[in-house]
Amino acid sequence: MTNLRAGLIGLGMMGRHHGRVLASLPGVELVAVADPGGDVHGVAGGRPVLAGIERLIEQGIDYCMVAVPTIYHEQVGLALAEAGVHAIIEKPLAQDTPAATKIAQAFEAKGLVGAVGHIERYNPALQEARRRLEAGDLGDVYQVSTRRQGPFPARIADVGVVKDLGTHDIDLTAWVTQQTFASVAARTAYKSGREFEDLVAVTGQLSNGVVTNHLVNWLSPLKERVTIITGEKGAFVADTLTADLTFYANGEVQTTWDDIANFRGVSEGDVVRYAISKPEPLRVEHEQFRDAVLGKDADIVTMTQGLQTVRVAEACIESATTGRTVTL
Repeated sequence: MTNLRAGLIGLGMMGRHHGRVLASLPGVELVAVADPGGDVHGVAGGRPVLAGIERLIEQGIDYCMVAVPTIYHEQVGLALAEAGVHAIIEKPLAQDTPAATKIAQAFEAKGLVGAVGHIERYNPALQEARRRLEAGDLGDVYQVSTRRQGPFPARIADVGVVKDLGTHDIDLTAWVTQQTFASVAARTAYKSGREFEDLVAVTGQLSNGVVTNHLVNWLSPLKERVTIITGEKGAFVADTLTADLTFYANGEVQTTWDDIANFRGVSEGDVVRYAISKPEPLRVEHEQFRDAVLGKDADIVTMTQGLQTVRVAEACIESATTGRTVTL
């Protein structure tokens, strides 16, 4: 069978990684790359380096990876939809809800496969957590708590911490629980002298009553990527920096030492760190999208889901601005 012809636009910090994966992906031929700023990271590997999306479309590509700055997602996405080219667009889908809506509707109208690059969904720890939640290992889920903190990345110029980092947690929370956000309340801070927020604390509630909270910032020297899912049978702790998933079971052994029993509150049970395979999340993301383009069963972040994530992110910013809880 003929390989799918793929293109890549945007050769920056993420684009170079997408190029590496696409160049080695079975069933795919990376035929050309594009960036008006040239190939500063040496991504092309001898392939044509083009100036923009029109020239890339002229190469007869079947699908395109879009890794340009967020403000250009609408322009590039609509051009690809008009040309009938499938696309996966780096998160967030667009800079705001109207632009994200236009892109999602354009791809749907043309019957194209469109996806959003929320890579955290493909982290082995969260993939395993999702499988185990579906199997009922936690029973009813009560709470999802995430912490995504670290130093400021100089690559970000056009969005704040909510849309750049927070969208990861919005997507993974909705995906791992298979629920949607019903309401959010947030507070933000502006500490680095930019027009965009660099810290957010969010409290949310999902459609089935699960309570969520998300701490996200670019101000911490400590880098954290942690998701804690608490349920009736215990808690999962997913560390997506190490791709480790640990299960803390609710204890079934009664504590008879009164001082300890009073101090502990909830009883402690077994602690298990699962031995799981750890494929590179970016490669899994691309494999899933390739399969979707080929019409196979695949788990992609659809543009409809990406649009909903943008809506939730904007609701967080609205809540922080108004001081009120926003219902979705």
